[in-house]
Amino acid sequence: MGTSVESWVEEQAGLTKPDKIYWFQGDVKEVERLIETGIKEEKTGPHNTFTELNHKIFPNSYLHRSHPTDVARTEHLTYVCTATKDDAGPNNNWMDPTETKSMLTRLFDGCMKGRTMYVIPYMMGHPESPYAKPCIQLTDSIYVVVSMYIMTRAGSKTLERIGNSDGFVKGLHSIGELDPNRRYIMHFPEENLVMSYGSGYGGNALLGKKCFSLRIASHQGYREGWLAEHMIIMGVEDLKTGETFYFLGAFPSACGKTNLAMIDPVLDGYRVTTIGDDIAWVHPGPDGRLYAINPEAGFFGVAPGTSDRTNPNMMKTLRSDRFYPTLFTNTGLDRKTNAPWWEGLTDIVPENILDWQGEVWTPSSGKPIAHPNSRFTVSLYNCPVLSDEYDNPEGVPISGIIFGGRRSNTIPLVREGFDWAHGVFMASSLGSETTTAATGKVGVVRRDPMAMLPFCGYNMADYFRHWLDMEAKIGDPPKIFFVNWFKKDDDGSFIWPGFRDNFRVIKWMIERIKGVSGANITPIGLIPRYEDLELDGLDMDRTTYEKLFRIKKDEWKKEIEEIKTFYKQFGNRFPERLYGYLKDLDGYFS
Repeated sequence: MGTSVESWVEEQAGLTKPDKIYWFQGDVKEVERLIETGIKEEKTGPHNTFTELNHKIFPNSYLHRSHPTDVARTEHLTYVCTATKDDAGPNNNWMDPTETKSMLTRLFDGCMKGRTMYVIPYMMGHPESPYAKPCIQLTDSIYVVVSMYIMTRAGSKTLERIGNSDGFVKGLHSIGELDPNRRYIMHFPEENLVMSYGSGYGGNALLGKKCFSLRIASHQGYREGWLAEHMIIMGVEDLKTGETFYFLGAFPSACGKTNLAMIDPVLDGYRVTTIGDDIAWVHPGPDGRLYAINPEAGFFGVAPGTSDRTNPNMMKTLRSDRFYPTLFTNTGLDRKTNAPWWEGLTDIVPENILDWQGEVWTPSSGKPIAHPNSRFTVSLYNCPVLSDEYDNPEGVPISGIIFGGRRSNTIPLVREGFDWAHGVFMASSLGSETTTAATGKVGVVRRDPMAMLPFCGYNMADYFRHWLDMEAKIGDPPKIFFVNWFKKDDDGSFIWPGFRDNFRVIKWMIERIKGVSGANITPIGLIPRYEDLELDGLDMDRTTYEKLFRIKKDEWKKEIEEIKTFYKQFGNRFPERLYGYLKDLDGYFS
């Protein structure tokens, strides 16, 4: 055990004052014992940490109910504490690091009295990968320990990797009193440190998730010359030629990200494999190409809407018994079968069901059965389409990058950037429409560049420049594409069928990468001609195709003005090259 790790743990134990310190080893029998403890343990609030579910329906599965006020990421209480406010940028909440540490010290002082401090050594990425990062998280939550076991490569071997060095990411977490008025998720990128207090929810408490693998890691990538991105990694194998093309894909919420990562191709002759559904660490390789690894080891997915129809491979993942255990958080509970249930799982609601808070649900209650942000936590090794390259320490070579948003108009089904820099411009202006009244007015376009706005751990103007600078590190940059599965007709119906048919667009991308398919040049990028898309089996004539790709001047003038407004908040720090692309676009449509 490294002395640096020991001294840091002892220092935090002196602050938090736990009754016991438990060093997690990463053994499956150990996890079984922790789950048994969690079933018996009364946590803060009215529910047990774990409730055992029906293993015949969902093997090795357990239900966790979080505190009713603690059900999602708390972005307004999430801060990036860099030396200066400008380094954090307008995309982040900022607090002075010294003042933040003083406030947090008062909160953490004695917060673990009567509790156990769990020490979780874990790796983000394959332990043999040169791109992997060793980490230590301290927590007083058994739910967090078990979840980190699923989501990362957790266990004592990480201590061997760290040795006596201080080269590890530090994470201190306590559920505190679960008081929403005393809840903070604080990042110190320049110190490789996260301190999270007052929440037990996944994204706030599993510090290897968004906290480290995006916010801290994006800052590391900025310093070290690589990218930490909110992206899927998928492989598409052409069964005729044996070629495999690897894609990254970035999508804001409610845009079908996980479904695409596990898509079952509608076209014969292809096979899609999954490497990751959420996060990619992307590095220039020795051969001049970009390589990506998935630093995670599990899926932390939204349950509502997941079904055998929308994502059959994810359902097979949840029904697999290969890796122990699987957790469901804040779903409903079918009391007859003792199985989790959520909206969209089946067409018929079970008769005897509890809602996500454990209360009897009736149709007249007017409440959802599962919380809209209810989750499953399951190992990637349970996935039936997991790529054979998932454990490759070097990662996989990337041929294409896909960015997408939910837009009812303006944006065509698919377009290709003219080059790397133009693709960065398109991604920097990515917008997606809101889909739930909980976030404000429905249908409002919100800018979410690269789907990273909530997760970039430094000034996004510097982030865009970092993306532009990456081109010099790559001899053969991937093609960059932009998709919109959600364009609507005048009557409000979706024009494109979506789901498995999205693979038709992926096929065109592969043909563009191979240089065997054509495209029309437009001011917003390269778009496929009618004959370039594989539309056999679809009832889609040329008129419908034209609706998918129509470029309307008035819509684009509005789009350009919204992009200008978004860019302006970054001031003089914003890359002039991206302004140049916007100026060219403005000139065309004015």
